[in-house]
Amino acid sequence: MPVFDGVDPRYKRVLWTVIAVNGAMFLTEMAAGHLAGSQALQADALDFLGDTVTYGLSLAVIGASLRARATAALAKGLSLSVMAVWVFGSTAYHVLVLGVPKAEVMGVIGLMALAANLGSVLLLRPYKDGDANVRSVWLCSRNDAIGNVVVMVAALGVWGSASAWPDLAVAAVMAGIFLTSSVQILRQAWAEYREGAVTTRTAASG
Repeated sequence: MPVFDGVDPRYKRVLWTVIAVNGAMFLTEMAAGHLAGSQALQADALDFLGDTVTYGLSLAVIGASLRARATAALAKGLSLSVMAVWVFGSTAYHVLVLGVPKAEVMGVIGLMALAANLGSVLLLRPYKDGDANVRSVWLCSRNDAIGNVVVMVAALGVWGSASAWPDLAVAAVMAGIFLTSSVQILRQAWAEYREGAVTTRTAASG
């Protein structure tokens, strides 16, 4: 059976819906993260922004050649790696500089984000085994849902300990999730890129 490549009107409608949800939650979480002084919320907001951009890229290359779709997936995998590095570095900065975040704001916004991401995951679940371009969308949404759960865990930890360490630990865990997903996407995308290159050379020689 051929791997699903996203060429389906229903999938495109789902993707537009998920893009709108992620864009709205980026603005909400970034504002709340600044208000609460929460690194975990800001890291999760950055993930929403990255997803909004990469989902738009996924939508743009639907129907393109395998090589073009694999190239887009490679770009998304690399962006997740950059995001992981940023979160690790920012976490180290917050350990040394910032104070205790507001646990109540973290908990409320984390719950809102979890609801948004669970909805996205349910919409995208039927398409989770597609090509690298399609699968990267599923992995990013799944990561968001996991991230929201650990943000709420961080909120409980901050509230119970009156310390910033739970928030900072969660931000580091989220960075690890980004990096792991990046490796998965890059592996599949590189294999598909090579396959597309071979197909292109074969067509050219024929």
